[in-house]
Amino acid sequence: MKKSLALLLAAAMALALLAGCGNQNPGPDSSDGNNDKQGGSVIAKVGLVTDVGTIDDESFNQSCWEGVEEFCKARGYAYTYYQPTENSNDARVASISQAVADGANVIVLPGYLFGAVLITVQDMFPDTYFLAVDVGSGDLTLDYQTFSDPSANSVCIAFCEEQAGYLAGYAAVKDGYTSLGYLGGMAAPAVIRYGYGFVQGCDAAAREMGIDIDINYTYAGSFVADASITAKMEGWYANGTQIVFAAGGTIYSSACEAAVQHNGMVIGVDVDQHYVGEDTSKYPYNPFVTSAMKGLKASVVSTLEDLENGNWAAHSAKCESKSLSDGDYIGLPTADSSWCFKTFTVAEYETILAGIKDGSIAISNDTTVQPAVTNSTVNYID
Repeated sequence: MKKSLALLLAAAMALALLAGCGNQNPGPDSSDGNNDKQGGSVIAKVGLVTDVGTIDDESFNQSCWEGVEEFCKARGYAYTYYQPTENSNDARVASISQAVADGANVIVLPGYLFGAVLITVQDMFPDTYFLAVDVGSGDLTLDYQTFSDPSANSVCIAFCEEQAGYLAGYAAVKDGYTSLGYLGGMAAPAVIRYGYGFVQGCDAAAREMGIDIDINYTYAGSFVADASITAKMEGWYANGTQIVFAAGGTIYSSACEAAVQHNGMVIGVDVDQHYVGEDTSKYPYNPFVTSAMKGLKASVVSTLEDLENGNWAAHSAKCESKSLSDGDYIGLPTADSSWCFKTFTVAEYETILAGIKDGSIAISNDTTVQPAVTNSTVNYID
């Protein structure tokens, strides 16, 4: 399969050179901009290739794009994004080859689906720097039997989503929710870590409070909202689920649509999604209580800064996993406008945050075994 990807890539490059910019989507005031940093920087142009979502998905694609945009605008670098024509490795390879043909020598790849593609493109384009965000070591495989490593021109940046999920679950139960749900996108490692962390946080809070809780748990099999996902969520809310943690692309909108039909609530993911619920044309009230966040934008910016400043060696050929012990890469939003808990306080949150940072609160990141629970009934639903 690796050989076929390589052949496909070569063909895609030739087509890209002949066909021009068929799938190019220039950033505002950017794609034709001059590189004002040519004096010493290795960066010529930055490209981003989206996962199955878009740069306005209000989740990880958008957050990574905002990081690219912030970095490049501040420094005068040219930048642009590419949206594959379909959800396939072939289409992702074609977009990457187009970016290289257009002069991008730094390419940001958000999402675990780029793991298989990175194995090939990092060697085919040795002079291009690849930032694979939300891609872990377990994603660098073609068959889930053998696994590869990032090359010297690549870095994989993953996160300890179990910590963010734990915080969201703990806070929700402490705030009085006893019937909860987890709606994951696809059963990818990051999504599983979010979910299993959520279960652990819910159960820890219930154990402290001496109460029993129920958790519905499922994967949608997609990162895109649709009527079938909405219908499943309507069933949950109608049967007593009070709040759902929706983790994966735009599926939060299915949870929100269902929630507002039954006075339910939602926990957002990746970024602070509170502002999404402010759209009164869609929602009669804001259903977001909080969001389990990870530092996608911050990681993109800091890695690009290191590349610009000659510190690529800090990332080269590494699989990084950002956690609370590394900095503020994980958390819940604490701004007054986004803190919508009724009784759970910021002070309580900061105590739990500190416990995770110093290791006194242990959270499993094992994605192969369902978390052990003591005060929770978890209904794993296909």
